[in-house]
Amino acid sequence: MRLTIVIPVLDEGARIAATLCSLQGERMRGHEIIVVDGGSRDDTIAQATPLADRVIRAPRGRAQQLHAGAAAAGGDVLLFLHADTALPLHAVDRIVAGLASGRRNWGRFDVAIAGHSRMLPVVAAFMNWRSRLTGIATGDQAIFVRRDTLRSAGGIPQLPLMEDVALSKALKRVGPPLCIDDRVVTSGRRWDRDGVWRTILLMWWLRFAYFVGVSPARLVEWYYGPRSTQ
Repeated sequence: MRLTIVIPVLDEGARIAATLCSLQGERMRGHEIIVVDGGSRDDTIAQATPLADRVIRAPRGRAQQLHAGAAAAGGDVLLFLHADTALPLHAVDRIVAGLASGRRNWGRFDVAIAGHSRMLPVVAAFMNWRSRLTGIATGDQAIFVRRDTLRSAGGIPQLPLMEDVALSKALKRVGPPLCIDDRVVTSGRRWDRDGVWRTILLMWWLRFAYFVGVSPARLVEWYYGPRSTQ
């Protein structure tokens, strides 16, 4: 079972090399890494090129970048990884073993958030609990899926925000997720910058608004500001 790790990036020159260096062992074992750049203005592409199997360009926006990466992938399983998220030891082995059983076709990891606030472990624990209860994963949890399962679910939802939630809902209709209790470690940079409680309230509000039908374009304005698309 060969994996393709798809990493969408935008101006991640300060951290993409470290992320990719941690994955070189998987490349040596025959797994594939595709970096999808959404129009970086720093040295992201230069940093990524020697450390990835392919670096491709796509329109800015995580959903479009994931779609482009999935289309270019050669693996049997796709693992969607954020540039600021580190996989746990033996992550690929856990994915392969879990999917090889035939009882699950997609899944995600538990998450830990690296940052300064003492509240971040509580936030991460809540995220993991909520994900297990609802079967909905976030992009921070490193969603993985068999290629044919993704195709049967309709591919990556082309939304400017909440594409991870929409993808999880589509995949749930195919089958329940494999919830791996090993933790990926994702950056808490937004939490540190904007404050934990402010970020929590914003996330809850965005999820509620999405649930009641507010357009993803409006959600993007609330999340990033009126001039941003990612």
